[in-house]
Amino acid sequence: MSEKISALTVKIFADGADKSGMLDMYSKPYIKGLTTNPTLMRQAGISDYEAFSRDILSEIRDKPLSLEVLSDDFGEMERQALKIAGWGDNVYVKIPVTNTKQESSCPLVKRLSTAGVKVNVTALMTLAQVRDVVASLDPSVPSYVSVFAGRIADTGTDPVPLMAAAVDVLRPNPRAELIWASPRELLNIFQADAVGCQVITVTNDILKKLSLVGYDLDSYSLDTVKMFFNDAVAAGYAL
Repeated sequence: MSEKISALTVKIFADGADKSGMLDMYSKPYIKGLTTNPTLMRQAGISDYEAFSRDILSEIRDKPLSLEVLSDDFGEMERQALKIAGWGDNVYVKIPVTNTKQESSCPLVKRLSTAGVKVNVTALMTLAQVRDVVASLDPSVPSYVSVFAGRIADTGTDPVPLMAAAVDVLRPNPRAELIWASPRELLNIFQADAVGCQVITVTNDILKKLSLVGYDLDSYSLDTVKMFFNDAVAAGYAL
C-alpha cells in the first residue's frame, strides 16, 4: 500500500453484494466497513435478502455493515429497520431520504435514531436534504449520511463544493459521519479526503486500481503503448 493511501484520513468502505468479494475486502486492514443495497444484491443473483444478510453478518462482526430496508411505506420501513438492526451491533440500517412518492423520510429517521437505531440515510443529492437529515438525527447515536457525489457528477455538476458544505453541516454532530457515495474514479478517494469526508464507499472495480496510486506516469504511458501494440499483434491486424 502506497504512502499516499496510508496518509489518508477518509475511511474506505467496500460497496458490493458478492459474498466472496465482500469477505475478501473485509479481510483487508484498509477497508474499515462495508455497504450493500438491493440493486447490488439483485445484480449478484441473491434471491433471499434476509438469509444472505444474516450469512454475511455471521462472518463480518467487527466492521460496520449497512443494509437497506425494502419497503416504500414508512410504517413498514420502520418495522423492517428495527428487524434489521437486531441482526448485529455492527449493523447500520439504510433508509432512503424519501420514498418513491418523494415524501421525506426525516420523521422516520428521527424516530429510529431516537430509539437508538444506527441509520445510514441514503440517496441524498442536495444540501437541503443534508440539513434536513442532520436535524433529524439523535446526536448521541452513531449514523451515516450518504451523499451520492458520483451521481451528482453524472449530471455535469461538480460535487466537491457540495460535499465540502455538507462536511460543515455535519460538524455540530460528531457522531454523524458523511459518506461520499457512488464514486466514479479512484481520484474521488483523494477528493473526499481533501474536503473532510469521513467515509467513501468504493466498489471492487475501483479498489483494484489502488495499486496504481503513485505509479510513475512515464511507466504507465509505456504500459499503455505496449497494450495497444500487443493487442494489434494478437488480433492479427495488417494494413
